[in-house]
Amino acid sequence: MAVDEELVKNFVSSLPFSLTGAQQKVLNEVINDLRQAIPMSRLLQGDVGSGKTVVALGAMLVTAADGGQAALMAPTEILAEQHYRTIASMLEKSQPASQDPRFALRLLTGSTPQAERDAFYQEIAAGQVKLVVGTHALIQEGVEFNDLRLAIIDEQHRFGVQQRATLRDKGAGNPHVLVMSATPIPRTLALTLYGDLDLSVIDEMPPGRQAVITSWLQPLERERAYSFVRSHVEQGRQAFIICPLVEESEKIEAKSAVEEHARLQKEIFPDLRLGLLHGRMKADEKDNVMRQFRDGDLHILVSTAVVEVGIDVPNASVMLVEGANRFGLAQLHQFRGRVGRGAHQSYCLLLADAPTPDAEARLRVISETNDGFELAEEDLKLRGPGEFFGTRQSGLPDIKLATSASLSIDC
Repeated sequence: MAVDEELVKNFVSSLPFSLTGAQQKVLNEVINDLRQAIPMSRLLQGDVGSGKTVVALGAMLVTAADGGQAALMAPTEILAEQHYRTIASMLEKSQPASQDPRFALRLLTGSTPQAERDAFYQEIAAGQVKLVVGTHALIQEGVEFNDLRLAIIDEQHRFGVQQRATLRDKGAGNPHVLVMSATPIPRTLALTLYGDLDLSVIDEMPPGRQAVITSWLQPLERERAYSFVRSHVEQGRQAFIICPLVEESEKIEAKSAVEEHARLQKEIFPDLRLGLLHGRMKADEKDNVMRQFRDGDLHILVSTAVVEVGIDVPNASVMLVEGANRFGLAQLHQFRGRVGRGAHQSYCLLLADAPTPDAEARLRVISETNDGFELAEEDLKLRGPGEFFGTRQSGLPDIKLATSASLSIDC
């Protein structure tokens, strides 16, 4: 691609904040890749809240300015909508990009009305729209890009191997591919180590971000956790309470969001306003609950793992995770990343019901470090790397490696 240096400079200077040194370095690496004839295949690794979206948008603008199309695919509607709002806001402040038809932005999800979706399909196929944000809806059969030159996949570990390949194959040639992850799972780490992906790291947090204090609690400490949540609400803050299930299960003894929301509202926090959020709700219902929580109309949001990514509420200072032993390290780190986004010290409380030795190891690790990169290393040790060239994403690979104690190599 031909890179419009003036456009990039204007975009960066129009942002309401200054890029960190790490962000600027990574943006330069990505833009340099776009200049090459060889398609980019790069992993952008940055902790929760480190500012990966800005880098992605910079690459998307360069692509659109050169006449190509760029698509950003996120794993959930909540996250896709969050990206859409963030990008639209940055575009609005960017001069002269805000007035340039080349940078028209569209959001495509499963909830997009059919008539609107058909119109988007036509605009995308004709090349009239060059910037698209969406969910799995981007890889449906009806979506045909005119000239897809950049495919960005956020929270890439939430997609299957084939899904990622399908988006890449939407390009007529081989589009540049940028995958982003807040906490890379072992497969990503292994692929990086084996050279299939170039690696960019944002290892610097924006000024003012405080580390979230994480505590692992036993079931008998639940009442103390509730008191802690209440004390923060009384100080004007808000809190999340995460449950492993949507509804009660006869096979799994774990907290369910629906029942827990009713119990907490009636017995524990009758004087507070609690909201309920889970994946089975309709899109407009989810939007309404999230809007109420963002606007401060709700004190506590009881939710399933659907809030793992995409909700940004600076006033939320406590994250209480029920059945924390049932979640993986990447999920727990993402939950923790939902708080600590404002000026107040934030906390993550992990309540475990019946942890296995493996679960205890995960809880111990996440209680001791806020570093997503260190968590990835521990995840690799605990889970194994998966298949390097297949679709299995955990466990030990089907390959024998020689060690210093072995004289034979059996591959």
